[in-house]
Amino acid sequence: MTRTGIGIRTASKRLERLAGQIHVYDGAGKGKSQAALGVVLRSIGLGINTYSDTRVLLLRFLKGPGRPYDEDAAIEALQRGFPHLIDQVRTGRGEFFGRDEISRFDKSEASRGWDVAKGAIASGLYSVVVLDELNPILDLGLLPVEEVIKTLKNKPEDLEVIVTGRGAPQQLLDIADLHSEMRPHHHATSEKQGIEGIEIYTGAGKGKSTSALGKALQAIGRGISTDNSHRVLIMQWLKGGTGYTEDAAIAALQQSYPNLVDHQRCGGDAIVWRGQQQELDYVEAERGWEIASSAIASGLYKTVILDELNPTVDLELLDEKPIVEALLRKPRDTEVIITGRCLNQPAYFDLASVHSEMICHKHYADRGVDLKRGVDF
Repeated sequence: MTRTGIGIRTASKRLERLAGQIHVYDGAGKGKSQAALGVVLRSIGLGINTYSDTRVLLLRFLKGPGRPYDEDAAIEALQRGFPHLIDQVRTGRGEFFGRDEISRFDKSEASRGWDVAKGAIASGLYSVVVLDELNPILDLGLLPVEEVIKTLKNKPEDLEVIVTGRGAPQQLLDIADLHSEMRPHHHATSEKQGIEGIEIYTGAGKGKSTSALGKALQAIGRGISTDNSHRVLIMQWLKGGTGYTEDAAIAALQQSYPNLVDHQRCGGDAIVWRGQQQELDYVEAERGWEIASSAIASGLYKTVILDELNPTVDLELLDEKPIVEALLRKPRDTEVIITGRCLNQPAYFDLASVHSEMICHKHYADRGVDLKRGVDF
C-alpha cells in the first residue's frame, strides 16, 4: 500500500530499544532546555507507572540556585511524591555571559557540576542523565572537551544522556547518536513579530512534542507557585490509546493540583496516513479542536498546549481557518504552544512570535534503532 505525506505512529504499537543513546540539542532556536524537561517528565512518568529502576538526574549548568525557574515547583512536587525518581542539581550564577566575563567562580561552578555528572554517569544509579546547557560551558572553555567526550563514550550501555545548549563542539556531535538543531524562523507579516504568546515547534528533527511537554512542566510549576492561578491545558491529537509515559507524571500532578492542569488525548490507536484517513480520525480531530478552541477563548487557561496540531491540519483532518480565527482572538495573557511536523505550512504560522524548526542532523532511528519508552514516548 502506498503511503504519502505524514503518518503518526501511536505509542502502544511501538517496539522499544534497551541501549541508551547520546542526544544533543543545540542551535539558536527555542526549545532545547524545554526538550530536556520533557524527557524528565516522561522518565518520571515511566517510573511512576512501572515501578522500574528509572531514576533521572537533571543537572543544569548556567542556572544557579539563586534564581527561581518556572519548572522548579512542579519538579519539587514530583520529588515529594516520588523522591526516588529524580534528583536536580543547579550550578553557576544563573545568567549567560561572554568569554570576556568569565570569572574564577564560573570555572569552579562548571567543575563542580561536571564532578556531579561524572559521579552520576559512573554510578550506574541513573537511567537518564540530563546535562542542560553543557554545550555553552564547553564552548566557553570552562571544561576540557576531551575529558567530557571520554566520559560520555565510556558511559554505561543502558544510560540515556541528554545534552543541551548552543555551541555544541564538533567532538560531541561526532559521538552523538541524535543531533537536533533548533533553528529560529521569523515571519514578515502584518502582525510584525507575530502575536505574543504563540509558539510553534515543527520540523523533521526530534524535540517538538518533548519541548511542549517541557513547556507544560514549566507552566504547571508557575501555577503551583502562584497558588493555582495559572491553569494549563495539554491537548494532544493523533495520540489515542495508551502507552505514553508522560501520562502518569501529569496524572500525579493532577492529583496534587486538580484545578491546575487538564490533559486530553484524541485520535484512534492506529497510524494515520494521508489518503487513508478514517471517519474516526475526523471525528476525534474535531472533538479535540472543540475542547481546545473553547479553552483558548475562555481565558481560564494561561497555557494551552496543542500537541500535533500541525500534522492534524496537514492531513486535512481540521480546517486551518477556525484555528487562525481562534488565535487572532486569544486573550493577551494566554500562551498557545503548537507542535508537529507538516509538509504544507498552515497560515497560522505567520501569527507566531516564536517559530522553532527542529532540524534533524542525526537520529538513531535512521540506523534502525528503536525508540525508547520514557524518553521518546
